[in-house]
Amino acid sequence: MRIGLLSRILDRQRTGIDNYLYNITQEMIKAGNAEKISLIHFKRSDDEIYTKVNDVIISSLPFQLINPINWSKAIKENRIDVIHLPSHMMPQIGPFFLNSNVKKVLTIHDLIPILFKKNMPFFYKLWGPTLKFIKDKPDYIITDSENTKNDCINHLGIPEDKIKVIPLAADERFKLINNKSIIKEELKIKYNISTPFILYVGTVELRKNIPILIKSFYKLLNKGLKLNLVLIGGHGYGFNEILNIIKKLGISNYILLLGYVPFADLIKFYNSADLFVFPSLYEGFGLPPLEAMACGCPVITSNTSSLPEVVGDAGIMVDPNDFKNLTDKMYQVLTNESLRMDLNKKSLNQAKKFSWEKTSKETWKIYKKVLE
Repeated sequence: MRIGLLSRILDRQRTGIDNYLYNITQEMIKAGNAEKISLIHFKRSDDEIYTKVNDVIISSLPFQLINPINWSKAIKENRIDVIHLPSHMMPQIGPFFLNSNVKKVLTIHDLIPILFKKNMPFFYKLWGPTLKFIKDKPDYIITDSENTKNDCINHLGIPEDKIKVIPLAADERFKLINNKSIIKEELKIKYNISTPFILYVGTVELRKNIPILIKSFYKLLNKGLKLNLVLIGGHGYGFNEILNIIKKLGISNYILLLGYVPFADLIKFYNSADLFVFPSLYEGFGLPPLEAMACGCPVITSNTSSLPEVVGDAGIMVDPNDFKNLTDKMYQVLTNESLRMDLNKKSLNQAKKFSWEKTSKETWKIYKKVLE
């Protein structure tokens, strides 16, 4: 059995979906399956992962990404039995149509392009029709959560027995750091940030419900709390609107918009934060809350979509549209050390339920299943 992973996303700065493919590939290699894996992409990389598997370079020209003939030729020449498209939001859908003799697995992480298409940038809206176009082509579909599975059934009409839920996990490097005074000092020097602070990690965009987080933070300042809000992540749609809200409230000096930060620093931020808040309106899984919990950081997140599956009873869940309740819960955690300690212990235990080893093993079982 030879597996072909359409792996263009490994060639860029990795975020959620990219880390998903990277981590399951790493675990498959650890399990002794390296010789059965082909990473099919278009750009030579220095990452050592490519030296451990069959590294297939199609072309160094970006426009070849959408050339289905080149992709299909590479699949045939490397005698691929199963191709896995790790996200429907990729231009590599050609092999799903031209390689009729190859089994196909597709991972659908969420239905954001369909459920939130009115608020999406134009290029993002294209993935909704694309998903509807290819949804019947895979032999099996993987989702990160029961919520996304139900969305696929209800909105795309995909048969339930064709879908397997395989949860994601936090990187094993996200862990509790006991000596926090050192890392807090390091962050203070490098980013000019002092504690206490509330942390958010993820794309800074409207779907993530950033405006309500900012307004709740403003309310906390008015209650007399002295703290900062740190937002880590790329700028998404509605970013200028978010900036205008910050400016209008006059709290620019209390909010740090850091964009992407090095991985090592991200671990320090999770460990140094007094509270992690993730009021997103919809998530296919929601890795940032799990990463925060793996570092023992108290979590407040939404009670919608997949987030209850991730957080369980280890965090506090609120209606993302309930501004008053979100503010009240944030205030309770920040002013109650006993509550923070309790959430700390629960978070660490919850995070242990997820691992990339489990995700990888369950994914490999799907490869075997489609070849039966």
